[in-house]
Amino acid sequence: MGGGTLTATVVGGGIAGLAAATALARAGWRTTVLERRTGEAEVGAGVAVPRNGVAALGTLGIGGDRLASLGHETVGTGFRDTLGRPILLIPDDLEEVREAVTIRGFHRRRLHAALADAARDSGVEVVTGARVANLSAGTPGGPRAAVSWRDPASGEVLRADADLVVGADGMWSAVRGVLFPRVHPAYSGSTSWRAIVPDTERDGRLFEYWGPGAEFGVMRVSDTELYWYGYVRAPRGAVVADELATARARFAGWAPEVTGLIERTDPADLMRHDVHHLRGGLPTYVRGRVVMIGDAAHAALPTMGQGAATALEDAVALGTLVAAPVAAGADQAEAMARFDAERRPKCRSIARQAAFIARVGADLGGGWRQSVRNALLRRVPARALALAGSSAVGWDPDPAVLGGPSGPGSAPERP
Repeated sequence: MGGGTLTATVVGGGIAGLAAATALARAGWRTTVLERRTGEAEVGAGVAVPRNGVAALGTLGIGGDRLASLGHETVGTGFRDTLGRPILLIPDDLEEVREAVTIRGFHRRRLHAALADAARDSGVEVVTGARVANLSAGTPGGPRAAVSWRDPASGEVLRADADLVVGADGMWSAVRGVLFPRVHPAYSGSTSWRAIVPDTERDGRLFEYWGPGAEFGVMRVSDTELYWYGYVRAPRGAVVADELATARARFAGWAPEVTGLIERTDPADLMRHDVHHLRGGLPTYVRGRVVMIGDAAHAALPTMGQGAATALEDAVALGTLVAAPVAAGADQAEAMARFDAERRPKCRSIARQAAFIARVGADLGGGWRQSVRNALLRRVPARALALAGSSAVGWDPDPAVLGGPSGPGSAPERP
C-alpha cells in the first residue's frame, strides 16, 4: 500500500466512540467521529465504572484530579431484599476485596463531556448530524473502507475513505446493520427507570435490592447527587400515563430508603428505557477494515455493571493492539485479528455472567423462589464471591503505548 496519512472514521459519538477516537488520535491517526445527533447532551442519568473502566480512562488522559472531579469513588455492598435485609453482603475491609468492588459513580453527561474534551484535545474532528447511509468494509492491505452520510443542512451525500472504520454506534448500530444484518438486539423482558436526585446526607455506597421480578439500586455520583435505577419485568414498549406514579406503585412496600428516593424524584428528571441486549454478541468483532466495539458489538444485560467499562476497554485495546502497532508498521489484518481474539472471549464471558445474575436476581419470580434464593445466597462466602468476580475488573493497560498525556503528536504515514 502506498504512502499517506493513516486515517480512521469512528461511527458514533457516545462513550465508546469518543474513547476510541481519542485512543486512535493518541496513537497518531487522523480521526473523525460521525455522530448522528446534533446536540451536545448525552442521554442518561448515572453510570457505574469499576476498576477496569477507570484504568482505561487514565490511559486516555482522564485520571488524577480530573477523574476525582468528575464522579464519586465508592464500593459495591452486595444485595438486600425488598425490606433492606441482607441477602449477600460483601466485606470491604480487605484490600484485595476492596479493589474488586470499588467503583466510581458518574453522571453520564459529565463523563461524556470529559471524553469529548479528551477527543478534541487529541485533535479529533467530530461531525454531528451525520446519519450513516452506506458503508464499504474494504480489505486490510487492499481497498480502503468507506463511509457515506447525508449532510443534515444541504442534504448532500458525503463520503470518507479510511484505513480503519470503528463501529461504535451503540445498541441500534447502523454499521452492524450493514455488516451483520441478521444480528438484532433482543428485548430482555425488563425496563428500567433512572433518575438523579439531589442529596448530601445518604451513604454513597452502591446498594442493590432484589425482589420479585425487580431490582433497585442507588449510588452517589457526586457530593450532592444520588443516582437510582428501578429495573422491572414489563411488556416491551409499555406506555404509562404517569411514570413516577407507576414507579412509586411498583416499589410500594419496599425499604424506606427505596420509596423515599422515588418520592423525592422530580418527574422531569425521571427517564425509562426498555432494556435490550445482543445474545452472544457478534460472531466476530472485525470485518474487512471495520472493528466493532461497545454495545454495537456485545451489548450485555446491565446486571454486571460492565457496559461502560467494557466499551472503554475496547477503545484502549483498539489503540494498543491495532492503532499503535499498525502505525509502527505491523500488518493490519493480524492486528485486528488479535483485537478480536482478546476482546471477544472476555466480553462474551461478562455477558454470560450478566445473564446468570439476571436469572437469580431481578428476573426471579416471587413466592418461594425469593425465600429459597435468599437462603442459599446467605450461605455463600461473600469474600470468595467478590474475589471470583475480580477477573472482570483486573485489567491494566500500558498507557505508554498511546504516547502519554498528549499522544505522539503527528499522524504516521500509511505503509
